[in-house]
Amino acid sequence: MDINAILIALGVVAGVGLVMGIVLALASKFFAVDEDEKVLLVREALPGANCGACGYTGCDGYAEAVAKGEAEPNLCIPGGSSTAAQLSIILGVKIQELEPKVAFVACGGDCEAAKSNAIYDGIKSCKAASMVYGGPFDCAYSCVGCGDCASVCPVNAICVHDGLAHIDPRECVGCGKCVGTCPKHIIKLLPKDTKTAVMCSNIQKGAVARTNCKNACIGCKKCELNCPEKAITVIDNLARIDYDKCTGCRLCEENCPTKCLKPIDFMNNKIG
Repeated sequence: MDINAILIALGVVAGVGLVMGIVLALASKFFAVDEDEKVLLVREALPGANCGACGYTGCDGYAEAVAKGEAEPNLCIPGGSSTAAQLSIILGVKIQELEPKVAFVACGGDCEAAKSNAIYDGIKSCKAASMVYGGPFDCAYSCVGCGDCASVCPVNAICVHDGLAHIDPRECVGCGKCVGTCPKHIIKLLPKDTKTAVMCSNIQKGAVARTNCKNACIGCKKCELNCPEKAITVIDNLARIDYDKCTGCRLCEENCPTKCLKPIDFMNNKIG
């Protein structure tokens, strides 16, 4: 074995490695993209949920848009008031805080209450099931129960039990993804301090609604007539609550014949 040939080969390899290292070092210096310090600070202040509630694909895109002044700095729903406060300091501006909200399934049609008209045995998808005669229940506004909302929830706050989707308000970040995914449009974003909610979305006439689901709102207006704050109005056969006026006096719940008006305590995960 020629020792000189080996040494020459090692020298060539070392030389090539040295040259490539110098080239890479120079390239990283001359072609480096300066990161905006403000973007980094904004990104660190965001919670990292990447839920898309702000309208951007993730926290990185939103941070860049905020730093450039292309997006409002109060759009991070999961971050809430604490994140808004941090961004106001970073950007040196006064920010109007967003009202924290929680997703709520406005339906009480579980397997016991809702009348079934068929057994769906297709793709496990609410959207697909809804295309077959409007879904497996007689109520056209009933939760389908296949869990499309649960599949898009970024924090696993939704589960399906007894044919009805349930949202844990303590885990929900209010991103609204489930709202846009539900083919029946029965998931609503409610203020986190909500005291009473209508657990129904049916706008059919009372007799029809009650026949299809025993927990349905029948539009009898007893809640509207008994509300001392005039916070409830029945529109299209369905009770609607003005949450700015509601004080949680419970009179509407006491007078509701179908008990579709429920006391709410999102902070302690109590519904009904």
